[in-house]
Amino acid sequence: MKILKDFPYRHVLVLGLAKSGTAAAQLLLDSGIRVRINDMKADKNQSEVRQLMDKGAEVVTGGHPLSVLDDVDYLIKNPGIPYENPIVAEAEKREIPVVTEIELGGLLHEGPLLAVTGSNGKTTTTTLIHEMIKADKQKVSIAGNIGHVSCEVARRTEADETMVTELSSFQLLGTETFRPDIAVWLNLYEAHLDYHHTLENYHRAKAKITQNQTSGDTLVYNADDEKIASFLPAVKAQLVPFTIKQQGEGAWADQDFIYFNDEAIMRKDEIVLVGEQNLQNILAAVAAVKVNGIRNEAIIEVLRTFAGVPHRLQFVTKKNDRMFYNDSKATNILATSYALKSFTNPVILLAGGLDRGTSFDELIPHMKSVKAMVVFGETADLLEQTAAQAGIEEVVKVETMEEAVQEAYGQSKADDVILLSPACASWDQYRTFEERGNMFIEAVHNL
Repeated sequence: MKILKDFPYRHVLVLGLAKSGTAAAQLLLDSGIRVRINDMKADKNQSEVRQLMDKGAEVVTGGHPLSVLDDVDYLIKNPGIPYENPIVAEAEKREIPVVTEIELGGLLHEGPLLAVTGSNGKTTTTTLIHEMIKADKQKVSIAGNIGHVSCEVARRTEADETMVTELSSFQLLGTETFRPDIAVWLNLYEAHLDYHHTLENYHRAKAKITQNQTSGDTLVYNADDEKIASFLPAVKAQLVPFTIKQQGEGAWADQDFIYFNDEAIMRKDEIVLVGEQNLQNILAAVAAVKVNGIRNEAIIEVLRTFAGVPHRLQFVTKKNDRMFYNDSKATNILATSYALKSFTNPVILLAGGLDRGTSFDELIPHMKSVKAMVVFGETADLLEQTAAQAGIEEVVKVETMEEAVQEAYGQSKADDVILLSPACASWDQYRTFEERGNMFIEAVHNL
């Protein structure tokens, strides 16, 4: 596997292990770089930690003493660790670069680099792009926030292989030189303010996807998003839009077809994925792969068969003429709004979760098709109030996902859609949105 060459730093602190920290530490050690690891909860007897120690890593556990920064000239942190962390804050004070491991992935990968970010739709778009390139018989890997550590994937990629990366704002904020050949910026919405503190900080983190691009690179962007438009004057890359509201340039759609510039790619009624959000994701993916030289036949093959990513407006099953959809990844209002706009049939909405102090008023205009709601979690009362404001009379509060599915089914009729689209993070009741979605699927199959 590949190692870092001409890396200018000689003593690196890896703050927080998990998958990304472990992969970064392994790469650095294999590259002959001195590594110190600081993880409060790491167990030195764990096999992965022991392997790193056997390779020469110094491991500090049980706390975060400032002494871990002694003689360090570079810090790689877990993306979820906030910048208020004492170690991170002190490193910045000492002018030690603070990055996330995708910086290493960008340094190591030799082939075309394609990166996707946005408040919603990242995983679906990243997966679509990957599948389209693969369908064209090109070498391609997938990495980043989608669950595959970037620097680990980059160690295995070949010189002519495209690496498609999904990037969160947490990851992008920790970049210095990261530069994708093709960047895709899907949308901007209010999110992760508990981490970034202000909307401006969050937007600036997202904008780092194009910060280092040059005139030889490409930014695929959402021409319907006014917030993204405000960043475009500073972009040096070539601009390729995608839009569901305009026609003629970049990737766009009318009532019948999707297009790239003036070329009709395929009929919309041949596409398996439903919903306006997915149409935006599709157009973003089409723009990215067309810039990358992928044939229409490969695009069409994928769009005729791709049924969606788990937990993202995923069709689960049809039971007694009721259609069940799992959209557990809808952890904010925008995502749930897009899900609701995807259906013309009556909807029974299952929603609720972690209370981040956000009002749900913005959801109300999109609730016209909702005939009933089942609410749960910390935001149950808030969502009950929102339902009342929207004129929805049938609202039930429950404690478990099993109860939620049973109540929703009991209120449904033939041709109704039963939709889990929580509009909230899962952490009040579940470890992850995947766990929440899997419990929904299990409860549906147990009906």
